[in-house]
Amino acid sequence: MKAVILAGGLGTRISEETHLRPKPMLEIGGKPILWHILKTYSHHGIDEFVICCGYRGYVIKEYFANYFLHLSDVTFDLAANRMEVHRQEAEPWRVTLVDTGESTATGGRLKRVAEHLGEGPFCLTYGDGVGDVDITALLAFHRSHGKPATVTAVQPPGRYGSLLIEEGTTSVRGFDEKPQGDGHWINGGYFVLEPEVLELIEGDATTWEFEPLGSLARRGELEAFQHRGFWRPMDTLRDKTQLEELWASGKAPWKVW
Repeated sequence: MKAVILAGGLGTRISEETHLRPKPMLEIGGKPILWHILKTYSHHGIDEFVICCGYRGYVIKEYFANYFLHLSDVTFDLAANRMEVHRQEAEPWRVTLVDTGESTATGGRLKRVAEHLGEGPFCLTYGDGVGDVDITALLAFHRSHGKPATVTAVQPPGRYGSLLIEEGTTSVRGFDEKPQGDGHWINGGYFVLEPEVLELIEGDATTWEFEPLGSLARRGELEAFQHRGFWRPMDTLRDKTQLEELWASGKAPWKVW
């Protein structure tokens, strides 16, 4: 099975970091968030990836082209024009990088990589968030209901602290620094899809989250895999800082490998 990673957006909400590189290449613990996502999939036995590049996609291509340089010790013999790799580290990954255009919408990016997906089901996720999603269980759930699409539903934590006010009064009795959110389920990415869903994408301007998903929902062909564990997007500099702190603590919840 293959996993498609959407990695072509502009990342405007974290422009402090993305003016030189695409958001999936922003680092957590010295590794791009894209690397963390691939490690999660690989932990569950998925090692073939199709990455939809767009904005500054050459940065992603250069990263994988020079993967050994990033993770291994090397000796450069300049006279012989030779590089020797020491303590070689490599992942069992096969990575296809496709330029899907800078202004193409999410659905259009998926449509553009259709030729690389084969005939069976495939995974799809965003290149700017991490979580401890049990992909093995997700795949089993998808196979169990027999419908063409599964979306992972998550409940994000509240972004701001909340006051605990005694009912019927104006007295503050406490302050919750880490509220659990409002209880609503949202799209957390980590889709499993059958090839037939590609027929719902008209072209480059199609946003995956609008008409294709809406059409599937109206037909009763979209099921939700409810993930109650950790999930965080990297939308802002604050998000990036929090993820960095979790990684530095040695207790990053998404590090399942």
